[in-house]
Order: sequence, then structure tokens, then C-alpha cells
Amino acid sequence: RAEGMETAEHQSYSELYDSCQSWARALRAAGVTTGSVVAGYLPNCPAAIHAMLGAATLGAVWCSASPDFGVRGVLDRFQQVQPQLLVTVDAVRYNAKVHDHLNKVQGVLAELPSVTTVVLVPFVDKNVDVSAIKNCVLSGDFLASAEDDCSVEFVQLPFDQPLFVMFSSGTTGPPKCIVHGAGGTLIQICKEHSLHCDLNRDDVFTYYTTIGWMMWQWLVCGLYAGCCLLLYDGSPLVPTPTRIWDLVDQFGVTVLGTGAKWLSVLEAKGVVPASSHKLTKLRCVLSTGSPLTPASFRYVYNSIKKDVMLGSISGGSDIISCFMGSCPILPVYEGEVQCRMLGMGIQVWGPDGPVFDTPGELVCTVPFPSMPVTFWGPDGEKKYRRAYFENIPGVWSHGDYCVLHSATGGLVMMGRSDGTLNPSGVRFGSADIYAIGQY
Repeated sequence: RAEGMETAEHQSYSELYDSCQSWARALRAAGVTTGSVVAGYLPNCPAAIHAMLGAATLGAVWCSASPDFGVRGVLDRFQQVQPQLLVTVDAVRYNAKVHDHLNKVQGVLAELPSVTTVVLVPFVDKNVDVSAIKNCVLSGDFLASAEDDCSVEFVQLPFDQPLFVMFSSGTTGPPKCIVHGAGGTLIQICKEHSLHCDLNRDDVFTYYTTIGWMMWQWLVCGLYAGCCLLLYDGSPLVPTPTRIWDLVDQFGVTVLGTGAKWLSVLEAKGVVPASSHKLTKLRCVLSTGSPLTPASFRYVYNSIKKDVMLGSISGGSDIISCFMGSCPILPVYEGEVQCRMLGMGIQVWGPDGPVFDTPGELVCTVPFPSMPVTFWGPDGEKKYRRAYFENIPGVWSHGDYCVLHSATGGLVMMGRSDGTLNPSGVRFGSADIYAIGQY
């Protein structure tokens, strides 16, 4: 469901399979093969999932950026991986306005000569003219061109075959291009969905995300649990601040994921879904992206639903998953992430090693399935080890600053350790600043 759409699109698992086969056939006909890079510059829409799964069928590598990225931001990422094929759209709707996308696409293509085929999905204008874009074909024509081809069998590849390239934020230099393997990504996220969120085929699962955030991959992996995915693209506050809650009621959403910021915005606007909506089937609210403040915990239970499970989760694109998060059989403590994820050797270290009940560096002391395969490009392995293992040799140092409580086993995120301030020897992070802003 996209902003401005009067009705929602529905697709069964059987129809999803057929769509992915269609994309795989067309991508194969366009020369995409194992190891090729396919890029999506797309909103959160069904075509993004179809194209990604179609590429994965062939053993290709998928990377993505959302339409809110400018030309420079996209080039900083895509120029490093040199995609062969680009999937994009004509325009998007956001905040009750239509935003043309074609000019940005042309700006990207002008400096991305590796792209030999552009597939444009008509997202706003069904009659869009693509004649001005070199090597561009409308998605309907692209798929029809290979509809008579034989079906595509799933290519059998090694467990750690590259599937995704995830990009870091690029705030301290060029974005890191983090390569994640198919097997490790799937196993890790399925563990989190099935064991930490109790996700199953009876659930309707949505996460308010763009495809430029790792939570999109996290959401799409929900297909493995057999649940129904609800996609939404557009502003969560238009036409009213209750937009997402309208969808929760309309589609019977059971698991809702969002960023912590959205919850604080709703609280500031005085939105009380518990009074305006039924939320009958909603059983779990997940939050990530920034530390969830104690005030937001209270807001969820006082103003959204008293018996919902609130799961604050934390990880990153570096691991395309979580280090810590929710657990359906543990209590929720205000201001805390419930637990360390299963199989993750998470500790908090101070200058002399592991510490409890005092702030320190988040580390992981054992290997885990979704560790990056490498970084993309020359010296990728050296860059990978320098990024996570240089601080403490042999131990993954994530760069997060947090507290592990001995009494509850919960954690409190304080922010990035490289963003921690230390005036007069008193260390504090971004979470402390967020907390002050609540008063």
C-alpha cells in the first residue's frame, strides 16, 4: 500500500513465486548471471521484492537505495559496486506531494556507465515516457520479453555466496560496502523472527522502512516464516498522524516495526491509538534506529496497547541483523532492550575487560552466521578486519556504547562509542541527550 493509493495490491505466495520467476527469466535474458550486481533505486513496493528475489534466483548480488537518496548519495554507493542493471521508478508520493524521480535517475546514470539496462517500474504515472533514458525499458515490456523462456531453476551455490551489499551511513568517509552471504543472512534473521519475535504463518508483519535501510531485508525475510507481509511507502503522518494505525486495523497487523523517532513524534502530537483504534490483533511492536527512551516505553503501554510486547532491537547493516532484542517469554523493563540474541556472544567491555552495570563498549566474542563475507572492492578483507577487529584483536568491536544490567540481563543503549563525549572524565552518549530532551 503506497501513499495516495485508494486500494491495496494483494499477492498470494503462489503469485509471488510466479512474479519472481518472471523477473529471473527477464534478468537472465538481459545477461544477469551469478555474481552480477543488480541495483534497486526504488520505494518499498512489490516490484522491489520481485526484482531482488529474481536476482537471488540467479545468484546475483542485490544492492539498493531509496528515492530519498540524492544523486551524490546514490553514486557514492553504486559507483563502488558497479551494477550491471538498475531497477527504478518514475516518481514517488511523499507528504501529499508527487516527487519526480526521473531527473535523479538520469543524474545517476550519467556517472554510472556500468549500467547496461535500466528497468523502470511505472509507480505513479502508468504512461510514463522513458525515451529520454538510454537503455531503458518499462518493467512490463522487460518481463514480457522473456515470458516464453523456460522456467529458471534456483542456482545451487555455496552457503556464503554473496547476496546483499549493504552500505554504511558514510558519515565519516565513503560508505562501506558490506557483503553479506545468502546462508548466514537467512539463518540469522529467521532465528530472530521465529525465536525472538515468535513470527509464524498466522502473522501479518509490517515494518515502516525504506529499501535503503537494512530493516527492509529484515522484513522481507519474514517470507520464510510464511507470514503475510504488509508493505507501505510514503509518509506515516499523511493524511493524518494515525495513518499507520489505520493500516494496522484494516489489515489485522500482528507485528509492527518502526523507528524509535516515529513513536516520539506520535507522543508529541498527542496521538492515542488506544482510544481511536481497535488494534485487536496487534501483539508486538518493534523499535530500532535509535535508543528507545523510557518515555517512549510508557507511551506505548499507556497510549497504544497495555498488553502488547514492546521489543527494542539493536544491530546494524554491518551484521544485517541484531545483537540484542526482544524475547516473548521475558519481562519488559522500561528503557531496556530485553536480552542478548541467542547464539551471540555479547559482552560489554571496559578498559580491563567485561563489565556489568556500568557503561562500556559492545563486543561480540564468538563468530555468528551473519558476519560479513568481506567488504566489496580492493583490500576488502583488510578494510573489514580494520573496521571491527582493530580495536580489540580477535574480538568484534561494534562501536556501540551501552550498559548490561546484571539483575535483569537487559541492556541500555547509550549511542555510538565514537560519538561519546567525555567532559571532565564524565562519559555520556546520545541516549543521555535524548533523555534530557524529554523534559
